[in-house]
Amino acid sequence: MSTALPAETRRTAHARYAAGAGLGICDWAALGTTAQLLVTEPEHLEVARQAVVQLLTEVDLAASRFRPDSELSRLNAAAGSWVTVSPLLVLALRTALDAAACTDGLVDPTIGAALIDHGYDRTFASIPADGPAVTVRVGRVPGWSGVELDDDAGRVLLPVGTLLDLGATAKGLAADLCATTAAEASGAGVLVSLGGDISVAGEAPVGGWPVTVTDRSSLDLTPDGDDADAQIVVLQTGGLATSSTRARRWRRGGSVVHHLIDPRIGIPATGPWRTVSVTAPSCALANAASTAAIILGDAAPAWLTSRQLHARLVTEDGAVTYAGAWPVAG
Repeated sequence: MSTALPAETRRTAHARYAAGAGLGICDWAALGTTAQLLVTEPEHLEVARQAVVQLLTEVDLAASRFRPDSELSRLNAAAGSWVTVSPLLVLALRTALDAAACTDGLVDPTIGAALIDHGYDRTFASIPADGPAVTVRVGRVPGWSGVELDDDAGRVLLPVGTLLDLGATAKGLAADLCATTAAEASGAGVLVSLGGDISVAGEAPVGGWPVTVTDRSSLDLTPDGDDADAQIVVLQTGGLATSSTRARRWRRGGSVVHHLIDPRIGIPATGPWRTVSVTAPSCALANAASTAAIILGDAAPAWLTSRQLHARLVTEDGAVTYAGAWPVAG
């Protein structure tokens, strides 16, 4: 697995690329990761940034599992009763349920209790890297089909004992919403990256948006990556997302655990893939598909290809497999 460049080195490289390409660029901490924004018209960078910052604030307040004042936390606490929620959370929940349906439950938002059982009960930065053994419940999670969402009335009913986590879809959805909102606000072509999950909107720069994809949890948004195995994917529309068992992992009782829960058994996935990157018409779809692929295991390449998705899959020993027409370009 290649080692990511230090943050300051990456930031300098990205700024150098942006300047050379006539783009505006900025980055900041958001949603427990790094938000990065590029625009084709540097004079409109600030208005685009303000639009993204505002939207990310709204997403965090609506869909965070780690904020006691978030709508999602209040919804989880009220399982068994109908709860009225905002249009933004309705959209996030609909996206999660649609992802569950199209992946046959491989991506399931009802994994909240399983994540907590494994120690993911706070923001990832606050999780102790090591700790004593935990007691987990092996078995299918409650299941997405039990969640009742009335989109028109803006209300939700969770079965008693169900805790939602939107990690497999909310970040991708947020990237899509931010890219669209920033492009509309600025009139520029826009690329938004949230921890390496990328969405583009508006008119792309000449030649498209080059994204260097490597076997790590973040993606260099420059065409001059230093890794021998790096590949450049050129995005004109849509999104790209990466899921990895190496990104959010910790130890409990001497065993390594990670955040990608197999909802069929309620424990972290143990398939052959350590990293999967997917391009799709939206980042939300790419995010769901990359997560599903890691959980699905050996059948993932055929599953992705049958859905006309392009993917790069890396095994635990570093072997690379492709699905669809990857690399899309470059």
